[in-house]
Amino acid sequence: MHNLGQTRSSQQPNHVLLTPDTFVRTALPGMKCAMAVVHVGTAMGAAFAEYTAEMEKGGELGDTAAQRFIYVTRGSVAVDVGGKQSILGARGYAYLPCGPVHRVAAKEESHVIVIEKPYLPVEKLAAPQVIVSSEDAVTAEALDGDTDLQVKHLLPDEMSFDFAVNSMVYQPGAALSMVEMHVMEHGLLMLEGGGIYRLGDSWYPVTAGDFIWMAPWCPQWFGAIGKVPAKYLIYKNWNRHPLASQK
Repeated sequence: MHNLGQTRSSQQPNHVLLTPDTFVRTALPGMKCAMAVVHVGTAMGAAFAEYTAEMEKGGELGDTAAQRFIYVTRGSVAVDVGGKQSILGARGYAYLPCGPVHRVAAKEESHVIVIEKPYLPVEKLAAPQVIVSSEDAVTAEALDGDTDLQVKHLLPDEMSFDFAVNSMVYQPGAALSMVEMHVMEHGLLMLEGGGIYRLGDSWYPVTAGDFIWMAPWCPQWFGAIGKVPAKYLIYKNWNRHPLASQK
């Protein structure tokens, strides 16, 4: 049956909720045998881009002048940097800084979350180097002492990095302890489970597959609902002075 124009997707001045029923696929320059679902970019007012690359076997990402973070949600990909190849399966990820030429190719039909952002250097600090790892190799930490809310920091807590990517897992009924409002913007993709997200003055039911963009100082809060844990992957810009241009 036709949905008669109904959707949970919503665009507001300080946030966006995109649900899979509204996703549109497009080819990006340099992509081979792959399509992208672009979740957010500069056209939205964001200082970064995030998209899901849906890749056929042998498909490749195009080049980028920005730093790039990839996270595999399905299948497996080969990452080549400087002649060294690494294979990433589900929950595998890589940080690829500006400069070194790299190639990302699918070993099988794969879905990959891609985050790209121009790098903001800091005087006398060396830029970050390539990281290839897996979420499974990262130790979880309780957020603010709440053992029902576990976070994994996928990038090092070092000033050279100008953004962070974390995974967060909420047990059913767990919730953030406060409504947050801050200078950082977020890109968030729900990976498992669901719950209720407060964005601005609106409250949204969210579930696996949904994407959320939060502008700086957008009021935000999440609580997990259901019988299984809720999990999401979240980006934030950080470690830079508020006068530094993010665009």
